[in-house]
Amino acid sequence: MPLSGVKCTVSCCKYWKQGEQCDASAIQVNIDGGAAHARQSDQTNCHTFQSKSS
Repeated sequence: MPLSGVKCTVSCCKYWKQGEQCDASAIQVNIDGGAAHARQSDQTNCHTFQSKSS
């Protein structure tokens, strides 16, 4: 079941669905470099990503 309200523009991810929706049952977002705090979105990354080609 898609996560309501989670927008995703990474169309090469196997969880991406039409309308920029995320179809994963849960997501995991971490801070780059293992830091404790992020100040901007570009300091984070989604570890739920899986390539459609996998």
